[in-house]
Amino acid sequence: MSSYPANWQGLGISFLLVIGCMVFARSAAMAFNRYLDRHFDAKNPRTAIREIPAGILKADSVLWFTIISSVLFIVSTWFINRICFYLSPVALTVVLGYSFTKRFTPLCHVVLGLGLSLAPIGAYLAVTGRFDLLPILFSIVVLFWVSGFDIIYALQDVEFDQSQQLFSIPSWLGKEQGLRVSEVLHVLSGSAVIAAGFLGHFGWLYWTGAAVFLGMLVYQHLVVKPNDLRRVNLAFMTTNGIASVVFAVFVIIDLMVKN
Repeated sequence: MSSYPANWQGLGISFLLVIGCMVFARSAAMAFNRYLDRHFDAKNPRTAIREIPAGILKADSVLWFTIISSVLFIVSTWFINRICFYLSPVALTVVLGYSFTKRFTPLCHVVLGLGLSLAPIGAYLAVTGRFDLLPILFSIVVLFWVSGFDIIYALQDVEFDQSQQLFSIPSWLGKEQGLRVSEVLHVLSGSAVIAAGFLGHFGWLYWTGAAVFLGMLVYQHLVVKPNDLRRVNLAFMTTNGIASVVFAVFVIIDLMVKN
């Protein structure tokens, strides 16, 4: 009897476990951030409508949700392979620890980028059980991409962060210089996209997705200005959402065509 269907079944289970890890880790990180920042959120007019300060959710419930999501993340890694399980506390430490960093360092954006950059490496480890250069390059793409657009998002809270002694690149360097740092980070991210394309010997589909991704990076810096933040949400959510989804789809299709 052919093992082909069994192999596909195994890949399907691995895929579901990886998706589960992503959902549980992301849920834990976002919930913990809301829990830890609840007092600051209540003081900030922009964030006062969030669930905890608005009274929609109780702080203790959000904390329990964080704990349960963290446990489910670790349990899911146990069913993937040993290396993912052993490294799961490290991943959780980074993604949960980000919420503390805005209290003592303007490099908090880089820590957020680092947390999300673990995804490509983690997914590769889940499938192969080993490290490789290509997923590390994709992690570098995510690291600088996320760090850059999180700086753009932080432009909205410069005055509030300064009044509460919270740290960010814009509150430290100012809005204009903060945008310059974001631009440098996005140049580094785009460079890693190009390097990964050559290293992985990808075809035209990859480069089409890469062109869209790079175009979206440029676009968000064209629409956000230090003295005009009306399009920050467009840059932060819409533009980066399109960039990530389109790039991912073209990369996946390119890999399927090659194989």
